[in-house]
Amino acid sequence: MTLDPSADAALVTHELRGKVLLVTIDHAPVNALSADVRRGLLAAIEAADADASIEAVLIVGAGRNFIAGADIREFGKPPVPPALPDVCNRIEACTKPVVAAIHGAALGGGLEVALAAHYRIAVDGAKLGLPEVQLGLLPGAGGTQRTPRLIGAAAALDLILSGRHTDAKEALAMGLVDRVGRSGDILAEGLAYTHELLAARASVRRTRDAAALADRAASLATVATARAETAKKSRGLFSPLKIVEAVEAAIEQPFDDGLRLERKLFLQCIDSPQRAGLIHAFFAEREVLKAPETRDAKARALDAIGVVGGGTMGAGIAVAVLDAGLPVTMIERDDASLARGRAHIEKVYDGLIARGRLSAEKKADIMTRWSGSTSYDALAAADLVIEAVFEDPAVKQAVFAELDRVCKAGAVLATNTSYLDIDALAASISRPADVIGLHFFSPANIMKLLEVVVPKPVSADVVATAFELAKKLRKTPVRAGVCDGFIGNRLLAVYRSAADAMMEDGASPYQIDAAVRAFGFPMGPFQVVDLAGGDIGWATRKRRAATRNPAARYVQIADRLCERGWFGQKTGRGFYLYSEGSRSGTPDPEVEAIIDAERVRAGITPRTFSDEEIVRRYMAAMINEGANVVHEGIALRPLDVDVTLLYGYGFPRYRGGPMKYADMVGLPTILADIREFAKEDPLFWRASPLLIDLVQRGADFASLNQPA
Repeated sequence: MTLDPSADAALVTHELRGKVLLVTIDHAPVNALSADVRRGLLAAIEAADADASIEAVLIVGAGRNFIAGADIREFGKPPVPPALPDVCNRIEACTKPVVAAIHGAALGGGLEVALAAHYRIAVDGAKLGLPEVQLGLLPGAGGTQRTPRLIGAAAALDLILSGRHTDAKEALAMGLVDRVGRSGDILAEGLAYTHELLAARASVRRTRDAAALADRAASLATVATARAETAKKSRGLFSPLKIVEAVEAAIEQPFDDGLRLERKLFLQCIDSPQRAGLIHAFFAEREVLKAPETRDAKARALDAIGVVGGGTMGAGIAVAVLDAGLPVTMIERDDASLARGRAHIEKVYDGLIARGRLSAEKKADIMTRWSGSTSYDALAAADLVIEAVFEDPAVKQAVFAELDRVCKAGAVLATNTSYLDIDALAASISRPADVIGLHFFSPANIMKLLEVVVPKPVSADVVATAFELAKKLRKTPVRAGVCDGFIGNRLLAVYRSAADAMMEDGASPYQIDAAVRAFGFPMGPFQVVDLAGGDIGWATRKRRAATRNPAARYVQIADRLCERGWFGQKTGRGFYLYSEGSRSGTPDPEVEAIIDAERVRAGITPRTFSDEEIVRRYMAAMINEGANVVHEGIALRPLDVDVTLLYGYGFPRYRGGPMKYADMVGLPTILADIREFAKEDPLFWRASPLLIDLVQRGADFASLNQPA
């Protein structure tokens, strides 16, 4: 018996199964909580309460999920009733027991609907979480009030502040669900559980009345600790401390008062500029997964991977591949180098064992997928080979000549170069269509960004294979064109030059680093140099010396440090001084003396910079070069620049990326800054044609973020 006359067309249907009203959400692809879904849920509960023959309600999701969260198509639009808090409150107020049967995703508002139900069952493969913090929000439909009442303050704060997903087994252990089904058939499991509850004459059991916060003193102590830790960990972020405040209200206030405060704090988060940046990042990181070449092309096989080079980068790439469950064959020039390569890999896993995150048995199992050789012939069966050798064109061409000789037809040949011309590398072998750039970021097993650099002759299915590899490695791929530095390092070179110029003009490297950190970066530019190794940038500058514009300003301070062998953390000295084994540097008076001497040599009278001016110049340089790489087609869209800087260079996520930040500040303001700075150095501060055009048209970078 179907109670809804428009059930065939509705996103939420309800039908009687004996004495149980089965409510099914069927809103492809993920059962998002659109206005129609919210209306349907409300109508179903009203129908259940109005029909005396109905004794219980079972809510399930069709397809692969329960409810994956809010409908992203409603983001940024005026709210459409009924509001989700009202729907959840009505579910909880139902006079018949309501059971939520969870499979797939129950995230955000989806979990809040489940929490409003009176009983919850999940099956293996379920993912439960409240990830709103990742969008600069907090759970706004009772999540901050029901969750701590159900599972306690500590578990609730961990779940909500991290935004992480929990599986069915953990959810049962923490009390988030009441049962884990024995089979994967969610409908059968849900109906069986509901009938069991009816047979036991189970009463309505409202989460608002749960007693996990009964020990008020202990709960408040937990909140105080979380507030202190959150203030440190979430520096500059708005919503995390609001989450703590809302959970505190769950302890100190009656439920309805707590709901009102939650709503007030939720609306404050909605109004925060951080929300715009975080939501842009959320959508951008999904859009970059699409590239023009991947629309119709099918990825090649990825069953066996080769890595040439066992240094820090090669070993990190190997770990990433091993972690994906794939076999790796590593090539090194001699047995000693190969042994060091394996030792680099084992060091990563030994560190995980020491922290209790991996067992010795699991490490041994992983290492069975690793093999090494000093002969390129060992790569004969590899489907894809990544070279990670010294950043020298001749060295890399020699490696590719060997790969061209030994690799099977159809094998993808990838270079991990950071700067070099991949078109030239592809042209040096007999199969240029198989060559692609895969620019990993160090440490390669941890950093999420993977620049997929697309040379002119590459086959579309090779690009598709690169994106498929990124998926297997759990990396975020960004398509880039071929140029010196691609997207990320090309921007880095420019905004680092802006920082160097400010340093020579009077700002100390320590003030610049502090101003950039205050903006939201985890490290300033000179800290980054010390971390990466000053010798790397020095080698690049020497390589570029012959083609450098003699009219362009060139600051030599970093060269003076490198000439002394001060390469940063690895030598104990760079822009900062590092005590034995320390990664935290202290300012070095000798570096400041070198800077003073260089100012004298260059004939510069130092001046003072405010922190605000430092950030303006730093960001203007970054944004202007970002506009150039979009204008030249090196990046497909501004959002590709944003994701590159977010995932590879520590750009503060809540600001959305440099191009989103520029839109929020206003492109006319950015262009005016560039033109002001150009009065001192018109060659460096040459406004991008794209930036000029957008300002003239009254447009912004977001207008260019069309699907690839």
